[in-house]
Amino acid sequence: MGTLALAAKITHVPSMYLSEFPGPNFGCREAAINGHKEIDRRCRELGVDTIVVFDVHWQVNSEYHINCGPKFEGTYTSNELPHFIKNMPFAYPGNPALGHLIADVANEMGVKSRAHSDTTLELEYGTLVPMRYMNADQHYKVISISGWCDWHDLTESGRFGLAVRRAIEERYEGTVAVFASGSLSHHFADNGRAPEFMHKVYDPFLEQVDRRVVQLWEAGEWNTFVGMLPMYADKCWGEGDMHDTAMLLGLLGWDRYTAPAEVITPYFGSSGTGQINAIFPVTPLPAQATA
Repeated sequence: MGTLALAAKITHVPSMYLSEFPGPNFGCREAAINGHKEIDRRCRELGVDTIVVFDVHWQVNSEYHINCGPKFEGTYTSNELPHFIKNMPFAYPGNPALGHLIADVANEMGVKSRAHSDTTLELEYGTLVPMRYMNADQHYKVISISGWCDWHDLTESGRFGLAVRRAIEERYEGTVAVFASGSLSHHFADNGRAPEFMHKVYDPFLEQVDRRVVQLWEAGEWNTFVGMLPMYADKCWGEGDMHDTAMLLGLLGWDRYTAPAEVITPYFGSSGTGQINAIFPVTPLPAQATA
């Protein structure tokens, strides 16, 4: 029925928005913004009608949650970094039908989930920042899924990702892209030291682990990466405990996924954290991943 056309791990650093304005950081995130624009270009070529974002800035403590309101519109200021993102306007259409299909399939698979279409839930900046550079013309419908899951298991998040794919391919009439919106290592600069880490990773250990992870991705060594994911998320302060990444890999085949990632924006440091834009090619699900 439907088509999963593109999957990617993307950055959403708030300095992307900050870099639009005159000042010392003007233009500093051009590469990241251009990476989003390239992913948008490919989505349009593939006929994508809806973007699903696993957003690590939406924290939940129980179950998996899908924000599939019919429309999102407003002016956003980050309560986390109000000096980076303030008064940012946004307006995007939603896709309630697909959101409910995802919840239905997940629940049938035993992964407790809830779709929220009659809601006042707002979008978080893990969704809003990339949509600013990919969807300013409201070309795509948008669904945001909670990706900061403090009390969840990474393997279960992988199964949730599989549910997203099944909902798209088995029950949806349309073409979808799915993004894991979050960092690699995620240790912010200590208070008072932020300026010196604007373009750096917090510690050489974190950067070296991140760079090795990117090598594994580019080599398609997903079995190795999945095996190290829980420890990586823990020891390198993975953003949202890296549930967004687990969901994305579940979508693609988990530890049996083998396609090499394509780096669109090379790895970079931002406020102490490790960032990247990378496309994970969509391939047929291995038989073991469909059970």
